[in-house]
Amino acid sequence: MLGRLLQSVLGQDASALNARGIAAWQRGDLASAEELFRSALKRDSNHASAASNLGMVLAARGRMDDAVVVLREAVAIDPRHVGARINLAVILHQGGGIPEAVFHLDQALELEPGNRLARANRIKPLMDLCDWAAVAREVETLKAEAQAGATRWADAIPPFVSLLLPFSPAFQLSVARHHAMSCAALLETDPRTSHLTSNAAEAGRRLRIGYLSADFHDHATAHLSLGLYAAHDRTHFDITAYSIGQVPTHGDGSEYRRRIEFGCDSFVEASDLSSAQLARRIAADRIDILVDMKGYTGGARPDVMARRPAPLQVSYLGYPGTMGADFIDYLIADRVLVPEGSEQWYAEKIVYMPASYQINDDAQAIADSVPPRATLGLPDGAFVFCCFNQLYKTEPQIFAAWMRILQAVPGSVLWLQCGHPVGEERLRAAAAAAGVDPARLVFAPYERKTDHLARHAYVDLFLDTHVVNAHTTASDALWAGVPLLTWPGESFASRVAASLLNAVGMADCVMADLAAYEARAVQLAFNPEQLMGLQNRLAANRKTTPLFDTGACVAALELAYRRMWADRCHGGRQVSFRVGT
Repeated sequence: MLGRLLQSVLGQDASALNARGIAAWQRGDLASAEELFRSALKRDSNHASAASNLGMVLAARGRMDDAVVVLREAVAIDPRHVGARINLAVILHQGGGIPEAVFHLDQALELEPGNRLARANRIKPLMDLCDWAAVAREVETLKAEAQAGATRWADAIPPFVSLLLPFSPAFQLSVARHHAMSCAALLETDPRTSHLTSNAAEAGRRLRIGYLSADFHDHATAHLSLGLYAAHDRTHFDITAYSIGQVPTHGDGSEYRRRIEFGCDSFVEASDLSSAQLARRIAADRIDILVDMKGYTGGARPDVMARRPAPLQVSYLGYPGTMGADFIDYLIADRVLVPEGSEQWYAEKIVYMPASYQINDDAQAIADSVPPRATLGLPDGAFVFCCFNQLYKTEPQIFAAWMRILQAVPGSVLWLQCGHPVGEERLRAAAAAAGVDPARLVFAPYERKTDHLARHAYVDLFLDTHVVNAHTTASDALWAGVPLLTWPGESFASRVAASLLNAVGMADCVMADLAAYEARAVQLAFNPEQLMGLQNRLAANRKTTPLFDTGACVAALELAYRRMWADRCHGGRQVSFRVGT
């Protein structure tokens, strides 16, 4: 195929080749796009747009270092090329070069002050750096302009970023809808997938379930779902995993990858397939229900779902909100995540799981030993509060509450997950401004999962964030026996910890407001008997409640899949439903 492509580029100029590359990229044909952009640069080595586009395609193919090199070349070719600077910033941000990413976005805005993409893409790196003042200015500007209708921000802000900020559910839905429509509008008609709606509509037959993800490796989603695939009842379900994540050149030999592959009937390495090719593969496999586990997060391929390769399509676990898409039929949730009256903010029909929506691996190991407290930076005898969420989830309101809690509990410390050094320094400065010794903030480096779980032995109480909760990190704490306090908001992303606490029989740790959250944290720090009571209850509930019962969660998912399929077979319209009713 690539040989025919190379023959077809003869005689075309760089701009024509760049345009063809963009079309191939939009189709999800990354291999052809790369060749076309390279051909454009052979015609004109100073074609900044072709270099910029090539860099993004290389990133999409998992070659991040090469992508940065090419994108730097694009900026060097034309320092005033706004798109090249934005693209370079996006890839630098993904690779951890966050301050430099902000620099290039700032440069883009100096060149073009009204550029919506540059402004929208600044928000997440600013959050990673805990630059709350800058984030607040952007959010207020976005809100004002969106309300005034001055600009269509839905086409600029990434859907995932919209979930991280205190935007209204109507705005978040509008952002998701716009991106879903944009994704579908790029697709060519493919008659080779048009037969899919004729998958035999036979109630009761063995169903073919496909799981689509880029995260079948050492990743938070795999940590949660590790026990899912093998636990399916093979008399009624055939399980295929479609891996769209780029496999490192040395191979992914992680235990997570091996267990997931072993747990599936088929495991398809699809990272090098174009979106059209993958859709056709899913169609050829005659998948009945395709479950997307990425949404609009990094490495997602929503254009595969937009091609409708399966009769029923479901969003589950990997994306904490609506995809706003008519090509997603159902969202797996629960009554805590999506309370009565909030269904209107979701494009999908809601499947309400009987407990929490979140599956967990009940075979997850915890290391037998943990380093001494002092080597972890924890003072002997100190009461240890923790929040192991990524730093972008730490907003100023909740951080101020944490500082008041530390002031009220002398000698206590707050154990946080490491982030970018600039973000850590900003948090230390914010602590000092609040009258708290910055040394009372302790930052935990990344550890492999078993060791990370083991170090929870030194934690007394987990303090959750508000706008975006702890998700996997909350399950980690509860599995390790650490009580958690949360103050839920109105969105899916802000209610996950409440869902988990309800499912593990700890609903009394869900606080009604910020004042109650602070007061309860201080009360537990001064009342070891009450804290021990919570710890003992959690230890008992971990074995008896639904949250860590992998088999029960899988059985509920299977009931959901059967109900979806039965409704289709009987010609009924798709409706929201509770599993088991």
